[in-house]
Amino acid sequence: MRLRFRRPPFSHLGLKLFVIILSVNVAIAGLVFLAVSRSLDRGFLEYLETTQASRAETLAEGLGQEWASRGGWQWLRNSPPAWERLVRRQLWPGERPPHGIERRLGDARDFVLHDAEGLPVIGLPPDDHEGAAKLNWLPIEHQGQRVGTLGYRPPEQLMARMDRIFLARQQRNLGIIVAALGLASLLLAGGLAWWLGRRTRSMALATRQLIEGDYSTRLPERGRDELSRLARDFNSLAATLEASREARNRWVSDIAHELRTPLAVLRGEIEAMQDGIRPLDEDNLRSLSQEVGQLERLVADLRLLSQSDAGALEVQLAPLDLSSSLASRLNEANGWLADCGMALSTSIEGPAWIRGDARRLRQLWTNLLDNSCAYTTSPGRLDVSLTLRGDRARVVWQDSPPGVPDAALDRLTERLYRVEGSRSRASGGSGLGLSIASALVKCHGGTLQASPSRLGGLCWTLEFPVLEAGEQRE
Repeated sequence: MRLRFRRPPFSHLGLKLFVIILSVNVAIAGLVFLAVSRSLDRGFLEYLETTQASRAETLAEGLGQEWASRGGWQWLRNSPPAWERLVRRQLWPGERPPHGIERRLGDARDFVLHDAEGLPVIGLPPDDHEGAAKLNWLPIEHQGQRVGTLGYRPPEQLMARMDRIFLARQQRNLGIIVAALGLASLLLAGGLAWWLGRRTRSMALATRQLIEGDYSTRLPERGRDELSRLARDFNSLAATLEASREARNRWVSDIAHELRTPLAVLRGEIEAMQDGIRPLDEDNLRSLSQEVGQLERLVADLRLLSQSDAGALEVQLAPLDLSSSLASRLNEANGWLADCGMALSTSIEGPAWIRGDARRLRQLWTNLLDNSCAYTTSPGRLDVSLTLRGDRARVVWQDSPPGVPDAALDRLTERLYRVEGSRSRASGGSGLGLSIASALVKCHGGTLQASPSRLGGLCWTLEFPVLEAGEQRE
């Protein structure tokens, strides 16, 4: 089932993310604003200094040539408007003068011309007393002879008139940019906080439901990001827990059923003896002993599986020949298999040295023999082969019909699982033999795989790691 909870009004994580992201972006925007404003101020002043000095030098050089061609400065005294045309021609030859700040840096009113004796030729406006007090001066020379002096306003005086306009305009534009960045940060922080808070809040609520035992809880899986992978992992965990609970419930029910049957038989036979319906003789006592033996075997199997689950299965591993262990057990069971109506054929290569426990391997072969004998229709056939493939020893155990449906192959080693679903002992034992076989193979570092047999029945493929030559002599 999908997750359906009443959501709280807000997410604490989302709120924290919103505050952190917004604060960091606002701080960055403020620092950028201050840094750029200061850089504009200093950079603009340096630009003015460099530009004004360069234009003054260009104008001084041109004025020296004009002095030589005109024979003096009298013509400028007689025609003051010619000064502006001269400045324009010298600073922007063949060009239209620009506008704005570039135009202001070349304004004729910002230059002063004195002759060689220091007398004014072109001066500042009479009311500009502040500008007249602070001028930078350049000599005007022609062929090494000083013919006059050019004064120009320093950048600080130009800034006094222009910086308020220029810098205010730039700072206004920068302020707009910072405001837009702040708004974008607000939207980004809000959206990200809402999205991430919503996802994490759903996960927190789902985890709480899982803790309370609702294993049917599932999270929606959207996207391919880390949160989506976390949701998939959460759903896998919930499915595993749900399957484990179902398996545990089924396990308890199956164990109760397996114990109830022999106990019911024992109780019935004992009550029959007590009521005098059945005599207390050797045959009836033998029947009681068989039921007790069945209970003992079941308890022993359960104990072995619990030890395997806990990693405490008693196994004494030592170098041994797997082919010798298998061949010995099959030779012992040859007559017993004949009584069950099964023909045995073997193909065993050797030696195949592995690290194993002879007692546990004998138990493994016995369980496989019991399974084949119990579920193979007589007359039947059993083929067992052992081959060496590199660093692995492979045992292939095949019997004749009936077979096992493909859908049931992976469940054969589940505890108390029977393909036909019956609890009758007529078709087998307690249903733990193959589970024990699987546990025994694993404790030897091997694998056990079920598949259809070429004989029409069931095929078990067992693989064990083979020891190297130096390890066989330990």
